[in-house]
Amino acid sequence: MITLAHMSDVHLAPLPPVRARDLLNKRITGFLNWKIKRQRTLDGEGLNTLVRHMQAQSPDFVAITGDLTNLALDAEINTAYNWLQTVGEPERVCISPGNHDAYVPGQLEKALDRWNGYALGETIDEFQFPFVRRIGEMAIISCNSAVPTLPWLAAGRFEEDQQARLTRCLKLLGDAGYFRVVLIHHPPNQEASHPRFGLWGARNFRRAIAEAGAELILHGHTHKSTIYAVPGNNGDVPVIGVAAAGTAQNDTGGHDPARYNLFKIERVGSAWQCTLREYGFQRLSSDIVLRLSVRIY
Repeated sequence: MITLAHMSDVHLAPLPPVRARDLLNKRITGFLNWKIKRQRTLDGEGLNTLVRHMQAQSPDFVAITGDLTNLALDAEINTAYNWLQTVGEPERVCISPGNHDAYVPGQLEKALDRWNGYALGETIDEFQFPFVRRIGEMAIISCNSAVPTLPWLAAGRFEEDQQARLTRCLKLLGDAGYFRVVLIHHPPNQEASHPRFGLWGARNFRRAIAEAGAELILHGHTHKSTIYAVPGNNGDVPVIGVAAAGTAQNDTGGHDPARYNLFKIERVGSAWQCTLREYGFQRLSSDIVLRLSVRIY
């Protein structure tokens, strides 16, 4: 049996000191949003408790689907690297970056370079994404939907070239019999989100899944827990969204309390079994509880 933990939207807090010249771009809107609202809803106090609870489950691997930072400041990128080291070694942890990690041009490249082993794996060519991590009979395929956007936009992008690489990866891993878990920050059902926040090129992503198949898709971005499915080449593929790990207990913005998901995966004969357990805070308590247990396969 393989145990996979998934968390997303860490939004490490508090925000470090911000220089005036750092705000001469899109960051000014994000900074004001932080001061007015997000510093209350993303205080980060419960994050360490959530991570300790997750680590007590002894997961074989931890997948993090982005938004480690808020404004992609250099100091935040460094803090995120230090935080990743507290979660686990690069061999047992990987990320799929989020839109806040690419808040302004050039910062995603800095982040991926600083986070180094946490954002690397096997690839089919010279491009960094998607990359593959193999853990026993499970294969993690990490995609990148994070791109810089204009102010007031939080959309992602998934181009046809990444679609082609993802399709090739999924086919190779499927032929080899792996349980394939695809990571992406933005949910692949753009139609369910406002275009300012959705995934541009969501159909490209879904075409790769429809052509090559997968066993599981994990995402964040919405700060909500969700379960739905998209068509694969051999039936529907479950798509699981997880609530933001950085959500504060006193959040009044309608976001779900901070949570993480734990998947137990094993092969039984020629079929897969996969159970999802969702752990997280309660709105009126500081206790972390088992909120949901459901068999996916």
